[in-house]
Amino acid sequence: MTAIKRSTPRPRARRIALVSTVAIAGLVLAACGNDDDMSSMDHGSKSSASASATSGENPAPGTFNDTDVKFAQMMIPHHEQAVEMSKLADERAEDAKIKTLAGDIEQAQDPEIKKMRSWLKAWGKPESGGSMPGMNHGSGGSDNSGMAGMMSDKDMKELKAANGTDFDKMFAQMMIGHHNGAIDMAKDEQKNGKNATAKKLADAVVKNQTVEVKELQGILDKL
Repeated sequence: MTAIKRSTPRPRARRIALVSTVAIAGLVLAACGNDDDMSSMDHGSKSSASASATSGENPAPGTFNDTDVKFAQMMIPHHEQAVEMSKLADERAEDAKIKTLAGDIEQAQDPEIKKMRSWLKAWGKPESGGSMPGMNHGSGGSDNSGMAGMMSDKDMKELKAANGTDFDKMFAQMMIGHHNGAIDMAKDEQKNGKNATAKKLADAVVKNQTVEVKELQGILDKL
């Protein structure tokens, strides 16, 4: 009987120990679960930040400086005038090459205007930068706007009033000066700009408009 009385507490002790072990294990698992939850929350936050940084929402990502901003602010109206000049060629030009080149200029520069506007919006900068000294390097064209190669109001009125060969000659002369101004502005961006996207467009402006200047000069020499 004594042996039986001594043995009865043992199952109870074992049950108590087992319950304690289960409880401890539950706490450990709960703690691990909380750690996992926190870890997953951290990972979620990091992935969101990474996604926002690499989602492509910024059309001109990376660092930028004042030269990049000025390049966009000044090249937008510069391009706009080139597009305006090019649209006149459809009804006024006589030379087929002038019409073709004017169409190429319009198709190339209109999308670039939209790109540069999107940069400025992403950078939190206004489209108009006001007076911007140091960007007018001189291009041999009439300029009353502080931008190299820009045509004056008088120039534009004369171009709009011209037709046929007179228009062709005037268009070629003005667009050569206009392009040379854009090339100067783009070279300034190549040298002093910081944003990779802006510098890439500057490279394209220098390359493409240099070719067009040669084409325009060739047309002009034959008129």
